[in-house]
Amino acid sequence: MPRPETTLTEFIIGEQRRFPGATGGFTALVNDIRLACKRIATLVGKGALAGLQGRAGARNVQGEEQEKLDVVANDIFLRTNEWGGTVAAMVSEEMDAPYLVPAHYPRGRYLLAFDPLDGSSNIDVNVSVGSIFSVLRAPEGVAEPSLQDFLQPGARQVCAGYAIYGPTTMLVLTFGNGTHGFTLDREIGEFIYTHPNLRVPQDTSEFAINTSNARFWEPAVKRYVEECMAGRSGVRDKDFNMRWIASLVAEAHRILMRGGVFLYPRDEREQGRQGRLRLLYEANPIGMVIEQAGGRASTGYGPVLDVVPEGLHQRSGFVFGARHEVERIEQYHRDYNQKPYDAPLFGARGLFRAAGGG
Repeated sequence: MPRPETTLTEFIIGEQRRFPGATGGFTALVNDIRLACKRIATLVGKGALAGLQGRAGARNVQGEEQEKLDVVANDIFLRTNEWGGTVAAMVSEEMDAPYLVPAHYPRGRYLLAFDPLDGSSNIDVNVSVGSIFSVLRAPEGVAEPSLQDFLQPGARQVCAGYAIYGPTTMLVLTFGNGTHGFTLDREIGEFIYTHPNLRVPQDTSEFAINTSNARFWEPAVKRYVEECMAGRSGVRDKDFNMRWIASLVAEAHRILMRGGVFLYPRDEREQGRQGRLRLLYEANPIGMVIEQAGGRASTGYGPVLDVVPEGLHQRSGFVFGARHEVERIEQYHRDYNQKPYDAPLFGARGLFRAAGGG
């Protein structure tokens, strides 16, 4: 059991001692991630006083307009993690290609993927934002990791987590042995172990989805949401509440703290794209955090952590939270995801066709 006022550093060292032969490099890496999050938290907490609100005047590799803090937070992650000798290369939502640790620094055995400032469009309206991170092992003997080395399924993550910058700053992470929360004590400048062994209830009456996209949803998602909206008068025989923050970190944190289910499913806006959220540095790390807390993380069709990535910025449908609700959504994708087929005038005709797999 952790002693009172256990710090994050003490917790990590305690975990390290469970594995004979551990070198301490992993402890140093997590401490560097912690430091990056503290630096970003300070800037977020200053708001307009930091002079970093508003657009940066550029677009990232995703084609999205960058906020000033997106750029600064990305640089903080790079500079804080490149020099310690624990990381070999990094990838980010804000960068087109992997960032190799410069040759004048020692390279370590880990790969770091991160979203430096999730929900950054909320900065100007003072809504909670966060940072998401995922740690993978570099292949044995690889001195200069390539793009391909990052394309590992989420099940191979050795550490994943997020920081949330809200009324309090918290760091939530997992090493594959449960999910744990740490609150930043600003007086001493350290994260304190405040939320041991977080658990997601298997059932819920709260769901989160952006209903403005309803016209693009697949039939399975429409069916699920309609049943929730019908409340006690419908087949679910209970009332549901709906939430939507537009910040993945904030949505995940709410579900960890009090339960619920989150849906950002694939839709029909762009043919051939499997969803909106990035697999490597959004869905995989949040998925591991949720699964280690007893919840379920899915593409809508099956476990998200089993998906083998095909590209650095690959997107995915993402459904996570209360296990029984996520399993129901997966069942609906298997059993009720047919949609009308609008056949051309002289083409093959039929009443229904099956939606593609995820």
